[in-house]
Amino acid sequence: MEHQAARNDASFPAVISLCQDTVTNPAFRNGIFKIGGNVPVVLPSKSRNTAVDFRIVDAQSQPHVALATVITMGSGFERFRAFVFRLGHERQSLDAVKVAPISLRMSRFAKWQPIKIEQRDRIKEVNQRRDMSVSLMNRIDLKSGLVCRFIAAILCLPAATSSANDATAPDVLFIVVDDMNDWISLLDPEAPIKTPNLERLAQRGMLFTRAYCASPACNPSRAAALTGLRPSTTGVYGNKSDWRGAVPNRKTIMQQFMAAGYDVRGAGKIFHHHLDGAFHDDESFQDFQPMRPQKYPPKKLNGAPEYGSRNTDWGRWPQRREDSIDFRTASYCVDALSQPTGETPLFLACGIYKPHSPFFAPSEYHQPYNEIELPARHPTDWSDLPSGATALVRNKKWFWNGMMNIEKNQQGSYQNFIRAYAACATFADAQIGRMLDALDASPRRDNTIVVLWSDHGFHLGEKDHIEKFALWEKSNHIPFIVVAPGVTKPGSRCSRPVDMTSLYPTLLEMCGLPADAKCDGRSLVPLLRDPQATWGRPAVMTYMRGNHAVRSERWRYIRYADGSEELYDHDADPNEWHNLANDQRYAEVVASHSKWLPKTEAKQVPDLKKSQSKSETFR
Repeated sequence: MEHQAARNDASFPAVISLCQDTVTNPAFRNGIFKIGGNVPVVLPSKSRNTAVDFRIVDAQSQPHVALATVITMGSGFERFRAFVFRLGHERQSLDAVKVAPISLRMSRFAKWQPIKIEQRDRIKEVNQRRDMSVSLMNRIDLKSGLVCRFIAAILCLPAATSSANDATAPDVLFIVVDDMNDWISLLDPEAPIKTPNLERLAQRGMLFTRAYCASPACNPSRAAALTGLRPSTTGVYGNKSDWRGAVPNRKTIMQQFMAAGYDVRGAGKIFHHHLDGAFHDDESFQDFQPMRPQKYPPKKLNGAPEYGSRNTDWGRWPQRREDSIDFRTASYCVDALSQPTGETPLFLACGIYKPHSPFFAPSEYHQPYNEIELPARHPTDWSDLPSGATALVRNKKWFWNGMMNIEKNQQGSYQNFIRAYAACATFADAQIGRMLDALDASPRRDNTIVVLWSDHGFHLGEKDHIEKFALWEKSNHIPFIVVAPGVTKPGSRCSRPVDMTSLYPTLLEMCGLPADAKCDGRSLVPLLRDPQATWGRPAVMTYMRGNHAVRSERWRYIRYADGSEELYDHDADPNEWHNLANDQRYAEVVASHSKWLPKTEAKQVPDLKKSQSKSETFR
């Protein structure tokens, strides 16, 4: 096919990157190929059977070249590094072509196809300081019988040519749950709190059995997961920290997808919800339904008006599930899944508020837990805890002490508290089930990546502690599920320790977006492909400056700001009742874990200041 003469002016890009990368650091192990006899394409090293349709635009977003399909070599959801070169003026050759990386909007992915490409002659690539000298040798010989759908590149067309059979780029359903701990049937079939829909979701993909938050508090945990930066990097350590002020130019994961052409929507609690939503980032969404304000019964249901605030309450309320915060949030997401906007890929973020306090759920969710057991406790648990542990949780001790006072006056109150938490967790699970039903009914079901995680765990009295805000296992161990069609094996489980700073780079890689070198976490894609893959790193958690925990497959190591330590052997002591940090027999274990502590720690950023509303309550 003969090409029209290309415009030979500065507005016409010579090389356009699907990743918006430059090629100053060559990463092209498979060489440069001449595809379809006309358009040379640099293929990545690891993207087997991947067909990509996209359009090329200049800096003024004017289309110049339409390339229908590029098939690359490798496997799975790889990050693309495919570059398209324009042909020389009235010639089908390239000489001293300079890289001109500009913005490119990917329009669609094609379905995976069993394509085999055989290279006869490799084109020599020379890349030096964004200059590339290319000599086109021979064309690629495509063996007969191959399934190939190349459409020749056409210059100066107004839009891309695309196949009617192509599927859209993978949608993303991103679910974050508040305060859900590990005492659930998803992680332990014997656990009393039943989460059938989380189990249903896990059967579709991979469950990480040792997943941990980046921080056991809402604001620093969510800020870390949504920016890919640890609290020790940003200085966002507490629930009042001004996270956006700390990283004003950092793109959230949602903004990364917006830049890639996704329709980004959300509802519920994605960022910290205090100060009337002041922590929310409007620039991260094209459409967002805020979490509905908490409504309260006329008086506290637990019969303890002196205990905490209106939020420190639990019971059977409201009567109708439709009146709950999470039903409204899930309904928005059900509608979004049921009514996709054309072929534009969707990134849908859903923030489920329960089982966050107050522990309110309709009556039917309480009934299965009338005889729920109490969490395991040890009478001398605090006898070997160091000074750092006492200092860190001192201002939260009133939760446990207050609960014991209520129990003395109203016997059964503690069990009612546990029952209400369980009811809220199951209610949250039911709302997730509604979204899964909507996804199942969607034509995009098999092309949707689903990620579910909790922002942190929750103590229900273990270690004589209620709430989170601690570095023990119960505050940090969370449910975490990834469903990636074509990558994860249904019903798979991974026991490698991971933390939520990995969410950001993982989603970028799975969806073919450019990698971000500033991320503190590491992509989980190798584990998604093979849960037994070598990982070689623990999960790291931080709560307030100077306090960190390191979790390997067997051990939890904690070092506090005053230098005091804890060490627990989870093979022998899953309840963390016996602190081994001062036992010299475990000095090597302490040393091997302490090397993973942050080497530098940012100063704590200022708190976000805004007048609180009357409905704002202590978290």
